[in-house]
Amino acid sequence: MATTSDGKEIIPGLEPWSADGSDIGVLVVHGFTGAPQSMRGLAEAFAAAGFTVDLPLLPGHGTSVDDMITTTWADWSGAAEAAYEALAARTSKVVVAGLSMGGALTAWLAARHPEVAGIVCINPVVVRDQNVVDFATGALAEGTDRIPAIGNDVADPAGAEKAYDATPLAPLVSLQEGVGELEPVLGDVTCPLLLMTSPQDHVVPPSNSDALAVAVAGPVERLSLERSYHVATLDYDRDLIAEHAVAFARKVTSA
Repeated sequence: MATTSDGKEIIPGLEPWSADGSDIGVLVVHGFTGAPQSMRGLAEAFAAAGFTVDLPLLPGHGTSVDDMITTTWADWSGAAEAAYEALAARTSKVVVAGLSMGGALTAWLAARHPEVAGIVCINPVVVRDQNVVDFATGALAEGTDRIPAIGNDVADPAGAEKAYDATPLAPLVSLQEGVGELEPVLGDVTCPLLLMTSPQDHVVPPSNSDALAVAVAGPVERLSLERSYHVATLDYDRDLIAEHAVAFARKVTSA
């Protein structure tokens, strides 16, 4: 069985994934309580198109909720930064693509690295929600450290997400704090953005996408995922997402 760098056993099917290809790299980032499984199809589409692809497993994910309880935005963003730097070191250009929290990390990387060729954000969370913070901190104060899962918001019955069956509250607060730190620097994102949004998202309000589109300084292309819920990469629009993401990556790295 595969294990994390600190020896935790990874749930079968949730392992990180990578593929060697051209000197153009694509970093693919999964979401909160999710795993590479939710992004594997998109990563494989990039690889089939000839790109060098890295799909890491973020700290605390893919093993157990107990392992995630102690992780924070600093851990996830640090892992995304390390994965980006490793990929950038062996390729000439890098595109970053992410879902949900992965979309936030994608924007965070682009704000820090103006050399990023382009970013793909799918149902990203980029607006701090005080109601979520208040609820989570209140529950934590009463001794509750987790609530039922927010994962697997998928319309297609054949597209199940293998996410945790519970949402750890301390990491949820940390995610909101990280997003709060991200919001003021979204204007530092100058690369092209492909923004894909599900109008029927039961996890992240679609207004997050509108806020991102307004805040960034670079050119924005938008695509509405009419048939999909939050985890759109596993949903009815997954092929549409892959098609547009690959075409976008080719375009922004062709110059």
